[in-house]
Formats: sequence, structure tokens, C-alpha cells
Amino acid sequence: MVELISSIEPSVREILNSHSQARENLIPILQEIQDREAYLSAEAVGRVADYLKLSENDVYGVATFYAQFRFHPPGRHHIKVCDGTACHVRGSRLIVEAVTRKIGISPGETSLNRDFSLEQVACFGSCALAPVVVLDEKVYGRMTTRKMQKLIEGSK
Repeated sequence: MVELISSIEPSVREILNSHSQARENLIPILQEIQDREAYLSAEAVGRVADYLKLSENDVYGVATFYAQFRFHPPGRHHIKVCDGTACHVRGSRLIVEAVTRKIGISPGETSLNRDFSLEQVACFGSCALAPVVVLDEKVYGRMTTRKMQKLIEGSK
């Protein structure tokens, strides 16, 4: 076991060493890795699988079940567009289309220059402000395509 985890980056090694090798630690380990590294790399998934004596398919199966986990590095600016019922009815699809046209990425993608990531979220719970966009953890309500374009331009 020491040889296995001594060859990986110190932060992942530290996280693995702070947990027992019990399967119930899978989600907390993945959450900690993503909190520290911003996403789950293929190497990290492989190391977690080895550490917990699981197949990589098992680890990916659990991680892909939850929308919170990312498998690609996020952009410097993270755009989240709500697609809950109120936001959808009030035009969130148009906002996603505006971002796609402006930056050239679809939900789940990161721009080539890694400036922006785009994510569609089921609901933020801010229905009275629909449609809602979160840019770098700041909430913007009653969003329009024009406001969204200005936000993007102001974030470059």
C-alpha cells in the first residue's frame, strides 16, 4: 500500500491516507479530492480504485451518478445556468444558447483557453428570480441573454 500511494501527487496521497480502505469512504474521498483539485482526474480515480480495492468502473459508476463530480478541469470562471421549471419556462434555454454562441462551449464543457466552464443545474431554489445564473458563486436573477453576454465580457 505504501508503494501505491507514494507515487501520486501529495494532496491525493494525503486524502487517501486520512481514510480507511473501507468502501463507504468512496464518496467522502472523491469529494475531498475534487474540493482540493477542482475535478477528478483519471489518475486520481485510478488511485482511489486501487486504494479501496475497487474497479475503476465501480468508482466511475458512483461518481457519475452524482452531478457534483467533474472529470475535466473547470474554467477560471464557472457559469451555472438553472434549468428548473421556473427558469426553464422563463427562458434559461436561451441563456445557455447565448453562452454557447459567445464562448463556443456546451453544458459540461470548458473553453479551450480554460477561461469558462458551463453547467446546467437542476434547480437553485431561487424560483422568484428566474431565470437564474450563478457566475463564480455570485447569483444573478432575472437573467436575459443580453445581461449574460455583458457578464461574460466583464469576466474576460
